[in-house]
Amino acid sequence: MRKGLLLGGGTVLAVTVTWTAVAVMNDGGTGPATPAKPPVPATADVTRQDLVETKTVDGSLTYAGERQLVSGAAGTVTWVAAQGAVIRRGRPLLRVDRRPLVLMYGKLPLYRTLRLGVPDGPDVEQLERNLKALGHGDHLTVDDHFSYATAQAVKDWQDDQKLEETGEVDAAQVAFLPAAARVTRAQAKIGARTAPGQQALTVSGIRRLVHVDLDTGDQSLARTGAKVTVTLPGGERATGRITSVGTVAESSGQQQDSGTTIDVDITLAKAPKTNLDQAPVEVEMAGARHADVLAVPVEALLALREGGFGVEVVEGSASRIVPVETGAFAGGLVEIKGDGLAEDTKVGVPVQ
Repeated sequence: MRKGLLLGGGTVLAVTVTWTAVAVMNDGGTGPATPAKPPVPATADVTRQDLVETKTVDGSLTYAGERQLVSGAAGTVTWVAAQGAVIRRGRPLLRVDRRPLVLMYGKLPLYRTLRLGVPDGPDVEQLERNLKALGHGDHLTVDDHFSYATAQAVKDWQDDQKLEETGEVDAAQVAFLPAAARVTRAQAKIGARTAPGQQALTVSGIRRLVHVDLDTGDQSLARTGAKVTVTLPGGERATGRITSVGTVAESSGQQQDSGTTIDVDITLAKAPKTNLDQAPVEVEMAGARHADVLAVPVEALLALREGGFGVEVVEGSASRIVPVETGAFAGGLVEIKGDGLAEDTKVGVPVQ
């Protein structure tokens, strides 16, 4: 993981600090030395502002709600939805002996055959709601009772799907999912035999999200609703918000000393351009805020021979070295504390 910081005001900026550009001041061990003349040709102002620490962590661009879909049919697979296809209500997910397994929307799986005489239940209401949405059963009342009108609506739907008009619905004909589904992977192969309960497809929702397995030591970074910046494949940067934070820590590896992680899901402000199903990303997450601090560009720091850092304060044609204590880094800036330093003090920086 790469550490960085965020400049107050909401814009996340990743920072990698390299000290090769920091000058080493050597006065033979007697103290900071005044640079050789001519005077420093470029300066920057000391500013007063907020700096917010961030940490860049690895994540994965994926789709929400991945789940396994089993077939309730027995026979030969004659058609399967293609990987990446989006299946909406009323459309087939696969066909067995040319008979479709149709997607309908609902949270309950179809765990029993629905027909006249079946006890009332929310699964009946779920079926009736879908029949209505698909244009079947003009006189159907949507409730938890499987009525004669329900059976007639089922027959009308079965006729539309070129199924046998039995007035009964089972898991060989319908699969309930919460919403439109995207086919992630097809386990069922055309020409292969399938049986009830056999895994047929891996599907997901159609909403893109970023998932992070966050070390529990960084749990303070994960706050529901917090803004993050995501670097996508190809360098595209996108903003997002943390929408879900897990409460159960999981082992991150097989080794005994492996760390533990929590699940963090991030919703992007707009859909990314990439069409990849899965892709590695980097997520910049905000941490502690350092309010009202003095800051200078990172390149203004001078590495002192006796240890620590300093800045070259420029006063007209003269300059002097002031040792400083560094704090937070953010967006190319560093927090500093030092004797006599104040807002608008000018410090030397390398010529760009």
